[in-house]
Amino acid sequence: MLKHLYDTDCVTWSPQGKLFQVEYAMEAVKQGSICLGLKSSDYVVLCSLKRQPSELAGYQEKQFKIDDHMAIAIAGLTADARVLCKYMRTECLEYKYTYESHHPVGRLVFKVAEKSQHKTQSGAKRPYGVGLLVAGIDPNGVHLFETCPSGNYYEYKCQAIGSRSQAARTYFESWFHLFEKSTLEQLVLHGLSAIKKAIMEDEELNEKNVEVGILGKNQKFLHLNAQELKDYITKLEAFNPNSQIQQE
Repeated sequence: MLKHLYDTDCVTWSPQGKLFQVEYAMEAVKQGSICLGLKSSDYVVLCSLKRQPSELAGYQEKQFKIDDHMAIAIAGLTADARVLCKYMRTECLEYKYTYESHHPVGRLVFKVAEKSQHKTQSGAKRPYGVGLLVAGIDPNGVHLFETCPSGNYYEYKCQAIGSRSQAARTYFESWFHLFEKSTLEQLVLHGLSAIKKAIMEDEELNEKNVEVGILGKNQKFLHLNAQELKDYITKLEAFNPNSQIQQE
């Protein structure tokens, strides 16, 4: 059977039981530049690799603040990410206006997943071609969620999405048991180490092409500035996760 007969909308199933438009959206996430998140008992860190479309262009933004207690990192279509970002910000404002408190992280992620899933139920719509890593803190603790174009969502201790993200996940599988008790500095260095594992051989990390966001129990979301990033990248050369095991 010809594939193009079944990919004109997202409600037509192929003979193999696939929805090709949903798979195309998932592929858009895989083609996006890598972003990752990891958390400890007190902090959650988002790290992203920024791309430059051309030498005449600036680097593309990869992280967006939703509220003081929540932020997202994206892989995929930035335009779709901005739609979901605006929706999440609106939901947080309405919740704060109604209940005078921050929106619970898990509940908002569920709303985003439900909104994404609705896009897969109508032939007149298409799935969002973006994956989100949602970092947040609420009375239930520190959270890191991933949402997919299909409407699925999961909570992780650490996760990486986007191009060449398997290398970062392999790094996480080796060291995630250290993250729970890590300091903020160690957590950032682990994140940058995972990014470094995933980039091309001819690329190098610098303060221009990497973005790091930090959220803590007693700290609102913030981005590291260029000088702070430069300092962390310098420390990365001497960073050895095994030394953290010895300290414990």
